[in-house]
Amino acid sequence: MKSLTIPLMLTWLRIILIPVFASLLLFEDSPPMWANWVAAGVFVLASITDWLDGFLARRLQQTSDFGAFLDPVADKLMVAAALILLVSLSRTSAVAAMIIISREIAISALREWMAQKGRRKSVAVAYIGKVKTTVQMIAVILLLIWEIPQLHLHFAVMGNVLMWIACILTLWSMFRYLSIALKES
Repeated sequence: MKSLTIPLMLTWLRIILIPVFASLLLFEDSPPMWANWVAAGVFVLASITDWLDGFLARRLQQTSDFGAFLDPVADKLMVAAALILLVSLSRTSAVAAMIIISREIAISALREWMAQKGRRKSVAVAYIGKVKTTVQMIAVILLLIWEIPQLHLHFAVMGNVLMWIACILTLWSMFRYLSIALKES
């Protein structure tokens, strides 16, 4: 590797955190409350590194083609792992997970195709994509925490409502990107 920059190290950290995150929830059918909280904390840390690596890459002028490739891969791997685990724990809908994961694959392929045509910037991340990601992250965090029995707080309904809102935003943003690409092709 030519140069291991701080932003690139943060991206690699996000990838390394995936098995740590997954192992916390794979104890049994119903992970102990501490495992839910630690998994949610790892997911929050990964989400923060997602924002921080991009910020630092621009601020420190440490952008690279490899970093631009690896960053969205790390994001998609973490989200896919979280969604698969949440479905396996019966905390969210398999349909919601499939919609979100399928969109991520489709848009990644679309961006690759547009890059080959020299038009990658036309399908760059838009505001709707950022809103979708924010809603999706909050939904995942709530579904990871799941409950605080001492306070009689249960996050299943709110987490899943946000998950379905994220699905709507996911489809909306996908159709937006596809329509832009269709006009550009």
